[in-house]
Amino acid sequence: MLRPAHPPSLLAYMLRQAITLLAFCFVSTPSHALTIYTESWPPISYMADNKLTGMGVEIVQALQSRMENKDPIQLVPWVRGYKALLDGPDVMLFSVGRSSEREKLMIMLGPIAISSTSIYTRKGNAERLLALGDGIYKQAIGGYRGSIFADTAAKKGFSNIDLAPTPQMTATKLMAKRFDLWVDGSVVIASVLKDIGHSANEVEKVMTLDSLELYLAFSAQTPARTIKEWEEALIWLKKEGHFQKIHRKWLPNDVPPPEVNVLRP
Repeated sequence: MLRPAHPPSLLAYMLRQAITLLAFCFVSTPSHALTIYTESWPPISYMADNKLTGMGVEIVQALQSRMENKDPIQLVPWVRGYKALLDGPDVMLFSVGRSSEREKLMIMLGPIAISSTSIYTRKGNAERLLALGDGIYKQAIGGYRGSIFADTAAKKGFSNIDLAPTPQMTATKLMAKRFDLWVDGSVVIASVLKDIGHSANEVEKVMTLDSLELYLAFSAQTPARTIKEWEEALIWLKKEGHFQKIHRKWLPNDVPPPEVNVLRP
């Protein structure tokens, strides 16, 4: 009589070991590594005392803590970070304003904040500028290069846009009377002015061009599993109230957005 090559008990043992090993490998596989970029755009992200900080930075770090992810966050010029995001692969950039054009180019997760694209001028000038009517669209307006704010101004009809590498340089030009209009996100105006030695009381809003949701953006080629991990971490952060706490710390006058969206090309 032929005997089985392995006793049934041995086969069962080997099967259990194989299943255990497979489960261990699945659970312990580290998250897909990302190159994470942000820009100097206080209070969302900036350097203070040689340390990277800001609302967006704290949110990303909280998500990383939840996922046990240790990919470093690098502060780079906006144009460099945005180009890397589009060229990919495996790049995450924050914070990125949502637009229909960008939804076709990248994966977006959020929102993490709601801003507005608004135009500002030095205190006391708004009434005069608004009295120009359509003539205001011919006035020189400052914005920072590659930003959704400068792009929005162009789409709304402003034709004389003075572009600078950073919001701080644009604000400096405004205060030096190089031009009378400055377009940027409402959530950063006070912090940018503080950076250059001025206060929000020295400017006033001329008009609001658009509402703007701010997102975390990932290269279009980023693996679905990686996006799912970040999505689940953000859902948890908002559900447990940690997101709201961070948001209120940095933007006390704004309402934290409760939803979690994943927008894919």
